[in-house]
Amino acid sequence: MKRQILQAGEAVLRQEARSLSRDEILDRPVQNLIEAMTNAMRDAPGVGLAAPQIGHPLQLAVIEDRPEYIQKLAPEHVAERKRRPVPFHVLINPKLIVEDAEAVEFFEGCLSVAGFTAIVPRHMRVRVECLNERAEAVEISADGWYARILQHEIDHLNGILYIDRMKSRSFSTQDNYMRYWK
Repeated sequence: MKRQILQAGEAVLRQEARSLSRDEILDRPVQNLIEAMTNAMRDAPGVGLAAPQIGHPLQLAVIEDRPEYIQKLAPEHVAERKRRPVPFHVLINPKLIVEDAEAVEFFEGCLSVAGFTAIVPRHMRVRVECLNERAEAVEISADGWYARILQHEIDHLNGILYIDRMKSRSFSTQDNYMRYWK
């Protein structure tokens, strides 16, 4: 079953998601949800998807930045953003720790704010403590674009959209971004 990605204005996107217990994580409904989220993220296509984006207020996100997404970009954009492939993984009950307070600004989009983009400052290096889909403790250290993806998806779990952090004068349709900014 194809899942619809909810758009800005839906109440679930603005509430704090609840944590999952070990038993819930290992139970079939959450495992099915992870599979549905993975399919929705890849179908979109996107590099991350949080459970609230498909109507489930749970501390759960999936992430994957595939090589074919990066190959479409200009090499200078890839280098500037420190973007490299990120294998598929699941974040459950994540805790974000900023490791480098330096903020970098790049255009960012969101599957729940379809058709728009804006400049968003994000920390350059972060660490995330979370559980994976097997309810095992995981620690992730990330920098560059991967750190941005993690911050973006964890924001979703706290009821925050990138439009809350954006440089408002940069807010643009994707078409106008391609015409004027790119």
